[in-house]
Amino acid sequence: MRIPILMPQLGESIAEATIVRLEVAPGAVVQADQEIMEVETQKATMSVTIPCSGTVAELHCRIGDSYPVGATLGFLNVTADEAARAGLSPIDSPPPAATPSADPAHSSEEPANLHFKLDQAAAIHEGRPREVQPTLSGLPVPANASGAGYISPRLRVRMQELGLNAADLSAVAGSGAGGRVTVEDFESFMTQLESHRMTPASPMRIAVADSMRRSWTRPLATVGIAVNLDPLLAHRRRQPEPRPGPALYAMRALALALSENTAAAGRLVGKRIVHPHAIDLGFAVEVPDGVLVPIVRDVDRKSLSELVVHYNQLVVAARDRRLPPEARGLGIATITNYGTFGILWATPIPLPEQNLVLGLGAGSKQPVWDEPSRSFQPHTIAELTLSFDHRVLDGGGAGRLLHRVARLMEDPDQL
Repeated sequence: MRIPILMPQLGESIAEATIVRLEVAPGAVVQADQEIMEVETQKATMSVTIPCSGTVAELHCRIGDSYPVGATLGFLNVTADEAARAGLSPIDSPPPAATPSADPAHSSEEPANLHFKLDQAAAIHEGRPREVQPTLSGLPVPANASGAGYISPRLRVRMQELGLNAADLSAVAGSGAGGRVTVEDFESFMTQLESHRMTPASPMRIAVADSMRRSWTRPLATVGIAVNLDPLLAHRRRQPEPRPGPALYAMRALALALSENTAAAGRLVGKRIVHPHAIDLGFAVEVPDGVLVPIVRDVDRKSLSELVVHYNQLVVAARDRRLPPEARGLGIATITNYGTFGILWATPIPLPEQNLVLGLGAGSKQPVWDEPSRSFQPHTIAELTLSFDHRVLDGGGAGRLLHRVARLMEDPDQL
């Protein structure tokens, strides 16, 4: 008796799988529950087993090719006893054609088995592989923003040849099953690119792109709060030259807030939160075609007056791309002053090795209700944002941390 070998349903959301290894060949004798092949889905690599003993008659699948769930991968010769024991039906002859008087209850019956079932299409086209039909054929649905959700081994090899990664497929419309980007889609996309004007990306731009791509693999979120800059600006006017800028005030406030709760800047590794051993903070400096992030060590242990000279020196060194060794390496958070570009609110992305990035928007005069005078008073208000890894911090924890930073900035004598 011949039993079809079908691509099993490997998960609720799995539409297809790619053959990565075949454990048997035609003519091989197999036993029940033996692994006959290994397949790769967008979520994992799995083994396909068989429910009964028999002999592999044919295999219609090839390593590296993808097949939808239910596709016939080959045929297995089994005895009648083995088929009955596994609850399978043979396909030695085509079933009789259905008639209007046929019992509908019988027409809907299917063998209850994960890997094998009676497949009429397989019986009719016996001896040749069933054509793979995509479940979403021809729809102009691009892959998601982070790149193709599923990349076959064949396509992955081709991308490696060209030095590309998954994020580069975000503009490619997939015509494969479930909107998958096929090798043909990819090659067509690469051919179309040749008609566009192209310039080489600088090493700095490539490094920034890679950093942001790795950062975006985490669940990121942003919270914001308004901060009154008037006390900070008044405090700054009283300081001798060189005077600290608003970003340095924000850095110092964040350092003090994190020293009170180091878990907020921790890293989730497995099932543990790894706390930082020092409050080393970075700040973003725009350089040609990119951004550099110098690191200031032990910010919580130094006053503003102690930090300002070193901070200004690092700004100059970063713009010259001559950062000293101690200003390189890893920090636990970054401060970015996007207000210098007139931006009021933004959602900056933390660096891959960091959990937090604090952003400061542009200040502007706004009317704020003053309860003692029962009137609106003009104040310089700026938006403060905190982007964070949601695996480590929830909205409440991030909000309390940001509130603490804002209150410190509004009382600069504590800094």
